[in-house]
Amino acid sequence: MTIQGIRRDNERFSGTGGVSENNRGTGFLPAFCDAETGRTELSRLPGGVPAPIHMLGGLPAEWVVRRDASGGVLAVKNTVVAGFLLDGRFYSREEAALARA
Repeated sequence: MTIQGIRRDNERFSGTGGVSENNRGTGFLPAFCDAETGRTELSRLPGGVPAPIHMLGGLPAEWVVRRDASGGVLAVKNTVVAGFLLDGRFYSREEAALARA
């Protein structure tokens, strides 16, 4: 997954609950899940504060596969998917869109 992949997903789910701006008020929090391990992580701003959108920079180092010259995350493992956490459960973008439909 890359920043460009997140942007493509945002375009694909535009106008649905599959993007942060359309489900934020209902408690969905931008998150990621490693499908290989089942581990989930909230999207975080620098400093660890939960982010209002999907951001790669706060993900675990072991998920990162490519960084830029200044250490910024460019890509994470291909088993990592963007979605949302709600009440401790991970929802894929598709599931969040259906839940909000």
